[in-house]
Amino acid sequence: MSEALEELAAHIELKRPDCVVSWEIAHGELTLNVSRSSLVSFVDYLKSDSNCQFSTLVDITAVDYPARDMRFDVVYHFLSMYRNQRIRLKVAAREDDIVPSLVSVHPSANWFEREVFDMFGIIFSGHPDLRRILTDYGFRGYPLRKDFPTTGYTEVRYDDEQKRVVYEPVSLVQEYRQFDFMSPWEGAQYVLPGDDKAEGKAKG
Repeated sequence: MSEALEELAAHIELKRPDCVVSWEIAHGELTLNVSRSSLVSFVDYLKSDSNCQFSTLVDITAVDYPARDMRFDVVYHFLSMYRNQRIRLKVAAREDDIVPSLVSVHPSANWFEREVFDMFGIIFSGHPDLRRILTDYGFRGYPLRKDFPTTGYTEVRYDDEQKRVVYEPVSLVQEYRQFDFMSPWEGAQYVLPGDDKAEGKAKG
């Protein structure tokens, strides 16, 4: 399997050296780092080239590295049913970079890119309908960024007096913010049934 992937990587690098920044094979999977400016033409090549035929877009996601200048990796997974091979592309992007949409090459990218926009705030140029898809309208922030608070910013609840759903800023009591990281059993002040027998055996 690794030999076939090495041959594939060498073929792609030879044919499109302007697009491939670097590549590696790890855990039986080929990953190509691709320049953002040539993403669309490169994906089109992977789809049409007879030695590749990656005609199925499986998924698009992203990874957040807040300490990096190129904060995000936008990650694409493709499948070639003709060659029985998979390939992964990574495109590095800064927080304010705009990534070209793949909808023109793979229409199925539509909802995948909307999800990445919704969760990470990454904008895709040329997308026909780039709006949130998982969160509510007016949602604040991007939930899969590392700096997004686990509680979020807004609390949604049904108000019985107003007979409608209301949105309020999250307010946590101070006790909620203190964590001792103990298991439920470590701080227990009670004896479980049978514990006294175990202690008796230990003394005997």
